[in-house]
Amino acid sequence: MIFPLPYALQVHAVLEMAALTCGVAWYRQLRRRAGGGSMLEGKAFAVAVGCIFGAAIGNKLVFWIEMPHLLAIHWNTPAVWLGGQSMVGGLLGGLLGVELAKKLSGITYSTGDAFVFPVLLGLMIGRLGCFLAGLADGTFGTPTDLPWGIDFGDGIPRHPTQLYEIGFAAVLWRVLRRVQARLADRPGRLFKWMLVAYLVWRLLIDSLKPVPYAYPLGWSGIQWVCLVALLIYLPTLLRQPNPIRDTAQEETA
Repeated sequence: MIFPLPYALQVHAVLEMAALTCGVAWYRQLRRRAGGGSMLEGKAFAVAVGCIFGAAIGNKLVFWIEMPHLLAIHWNTPAVWLGGQSMVGGLLGGLLGVELAKKLSGITYSTGDAFVFPVLLGLMIGRLGCFLAGLADGTFGTPTDLPWGIDFGDGIPRHPTQLYEIGFAAVLWRVLRRVQARLADRPGRLFKWMLVAYLVWRLLIDSLKPVPYAYPLGWSGIQWVCLVALLIYLPTLLRQPNPIRDTAQEETA
């Protein structure tokens, strides 16, 4: 069921809050299992603050890279400046915020792996909200003749890219669970694989979404952000052993 306005925005907001709440709750539980203290104490608090502020800034910044034409029109409207979100921006901004917080607080160990599955859980819940919000959310795909095309309320069957992303997150979850033990002695590697996989996914799947503002090659701003991030971040993985490839080779041997 696709909800009409204003219910679509309300449903989306509820599920967005649920995604954030569930993700944070699970992250706290994983920290407790690993013997970590409260998120509100010491260096853990610095990491949490860095993550929150970095994600908030990245969230808005990448959205405006995606929608620069709206910024040119509404630059003097504060409410518009606060609107819009981007999962890609939230992830990249959160990463930069955490790294800055770690540097300032003297943390030298990796903290990213505990975020992996809470992030994927939040992503799946949040994308369900995007799907139910329909046209009001703006994350729908381009028109399609495929039998699973969804009419989001304008009479045009479109790719349900929100559902595609839920399926991708579920598959990525399973793959990362299978290689998690192999990466236990290399802290931070699990998060890097998650981030790289998601950036590649968005680079590809966003070709099935309307482009609100075309950059070179006809790509959206998010696609270019993903490409630049991959060019910077991917080499850190390619220089390391590939546990996903090794696992696949062992299973087929």
